[in-house]
Amino acid sequence: MNLAGSGGWFRGFLIHLAAVLLASLLFAGSFPNLVVEKGIPLLAWIAYVPLFWVIHRARVGACVFWGALYGYAAYGLFNYWLSVFHPLGGLIVGTIYLVYFTVLLPVLKLALVLFPRRGYVVQWVIWIAYEYLRTQGFLGYSYGITGYSQWTVMPVIQIAAVFGVWGVSALVVFPSAFLAAALSRFDPAAGFSAGWAALVRDFFRRERIAAVIWLAALAGTLVYGFVSPVDYSRTDKANIALIQHNTDPWLGGLPQYRLNYRILKRLSQEALAADPKPDLVVWSETAFVPRIYWHTTYRTDPDSYVLVRELLDFLKEQEVPFVLGNDDARRRMSLSGQWEQIDYNAAILYDRGVETGIYRKLHLVPFTEGFPYEKQFPWIYQALRNADTHFWEKGEEAAVFDGPGFKFSTPICFEDTFGYLSREFVRKGADIIVNLTNDAWSRSLPAQNQHLSMAVFRAVENRRAMVRSTASGQTCGIDPNGKVLAMAPPFTEAWLTVEVPIVTGRISLYTRYGDIWPRLFLLAAGIILLAGIGRGILGVCCKCSVLGAKPLKLLTKISNTERGG
Repeated sequence: MNLAGSGGWFRGFLIHLAAVLLASLLFAGSFPNLVVEKGIPLLAWIAYVPLFWVIHRARVGACVFWGALYGYAAYGLFNYWLSVFHPLGGLIVGTIYLVYFTVLLPVLKLALVLFPRRGYVVQWVIWIAYEYLRTQGFLGYSYGITGYSQWTVMPVIQIAAVFGVWGVSALVVFPSAFLAAALSRFDPAAGFSAGWAALVRDFFRRERIAAVIWLAALAGTLVYGFVSPVDYSRTDKANIALIQHNTDPWLGGLPQYRLNYRILKRLSQEALAADPKPDLVVWSETAFVPRIYWHTTYRTDPDSYVLVRELLDFLKEQEVPFVLGNDDARRRMSLSGQWEQIDYNAAILYDRGVETGIYRKLHLVPFTEGFPYEKQFPWIYQALRNADTHFWEKGEEAAVFDGPGFKFSTPICFEDTFGYLSREFVRKGADIIVNLTNDAWSRSLPAQNQHLSMAVFRAVENRRAMVRSTASGQTCGIDPNGKVLAMAPPFTEAWLTVEVPIVTGRISLYTRYGDIWPRLFLLAAGIILLAGIGRGILGVCCKCSVLGAKPLKLLTKISNTERGG
């Protein structure tokens, strides 16, 4: 029944509006949020039902509008904390997802037009392909990938060791596509007693094969989730002290930098005096701000050099190595023949005050840490510069450090949201993943928990322990099964010595093969859509030849048979 015909166009519009806003709330509620600290994972299994239902009911043109609204509303609710970082932060991300869903929803509608019987399966394939695509390239962004909503559901997330987060997303998204297809003929304007249960029951009977396959996949996931976790009680352990100084390191100038250092030093001394004594001490991303190499080499600022010298003297006295987040600044000759300063967001390993290893961040945050399109979009580049954006140079190597009895790598902040990078560290020999993060600028527990939810998957995917040293939270240790072993209280000055297993040699299927699973979805989506379009064109041509109709008129006639408004 057409919504416009049964209750008027405006009532149909309001119903679709309510459905899209409900989908936005369900999406945001699935992840850590202001109301529920760790999110409500169960919501994710039905979060897209209202959105897919609208796609079934609406015309292609209307799907453009509903996609734009959903993209902006869903990510506005989910990533509200970006506006704290910069007033334009939320606007930029909201606009990006407005554009993404403006394109995605018509494509999902096309799947229904091309495959009227089982378009919901094609929609499911397209959705997983979309989730993978949006983590790629300069604008790559992993927040909001559906699978991450399950970060606290241990039996479900274990399949990440085989398929990555994408396997969890595939499992969780399918019910939304299936149920929306079952409810596609349901008309809320006719009242909720108007046979919706019968529609669902009949659809289940008709599509029982797909339902049984999904149920089998769910059962297999749960069985694997219960039997695959490993008991690490007899495995060699590393004691790692994580220092949380609870300040945004970049605020306040040199007096604040000195105060930050004193807090870091005091907390480190407390951790070193405790039992058990740590094997390694880790400070968070850019925890120490004056550029250590720059000021010891060039000494352009005497006051900063004094603070750097004080740090190095402290480190020289320590019996255990330290990992520090720092701005690693160097000089290089520019193309014009002039010396210029370049900066790297770096993690530096010190042993008794001597630098023994350095890792420079490989995956920079778009717009805020790097913008490689200065020549193509000079006005954007200049606007970012005028907003006092601190650009970094991109590193070149996925470094693995030799620690005291174990090897480790140090993805920096945003980098632990991408599976490919932690996988590369482990493939190169890392036994433990050591993440250095600064989320203090967000002043938001949901933001910090959303970040933590992705770190959990990096541990499971690679079957390696992860520790996180953060400026303000969530400083913690995670075992290779994805269990958070211990966590420092957020937004407090704290240190945490956590014992984590040292896993060597063995690698997971995900570590071995990487993101092959979402790439198969991407390939399948492309082949299916092209085949459907080809079949549609062939069908139109055949009808034209039989009926003598003009293709454009015939296509218009077919389009007008669609439901919705």
